[in-house]
Amino acid sequence: MIITVASFKGGVGKTTTSVHLAAYLQNHAPTLLIDGDPNRSASKWAERGGFPFQVVDERQGARYARQYEHIVIDTAARPDDADLKSLAGGCDLLVLPTTPDAMALDALVLTVEALQRVGATNYRILVTIAPPKPSRDGEDAWALLQGKGYPLFETIVKRRVAFQKAALAGQLVVAAGDPRAELGWEDYLSVGKEIRL
Repeated sequence: MIITVASFKGGVGKTTTSVHLAAYLQNHAPTLLIDGDPNRSASKWAERGGFPFQVVDERQGARYARQYEHIVIDTAARPDDADLKSLAGGCDLLVLPTTPDAMALDALVLTVEALQRVGATNYRILVTIAPPKPSRDGEDAWALLQGKGYPLFETIVKRRVAFQKAALAGQLVVAAGDPRAELGWEDYLSVGKEIRL
């Protein structure tokens, strides 16, 4: 399976999603994470500690890809229509993370419109970095997107300090040593199970 994670807007959990989906898939079969983001966020995260899967940049991806059953690709932000067409055409599933704030949702709508223009249908939206209860921002954003008829993951990934701690330590969130870290991992386990349906 090839999963690509893309977004018009930065700061929506694209790399965090890529890393944790790769970790989920690695639990089932050998998985490669290709870091196609010019910032090399996933590579830097891995260099600080270590992941149970290999991370390479996109220039090395072709060399390593044949050794893995699953590939997750973390892309550069702000792809244009041609990029989106290529990204959607080169994967089994295009994951579009978005935070529940107005600017991210506006950027997401532009992304979906661009995908519709190029005829792509193999994408799903993941609401990420949703504030914890009692806020309903994540649920409200999810309902708004569902009302537009967009394909969505049922899971909403909550905002947790454990994700930041994990990135700084070069670990997955489940190893972050934060009391709520397990909850962050459970969110991505749930997303992974939806992908494997």
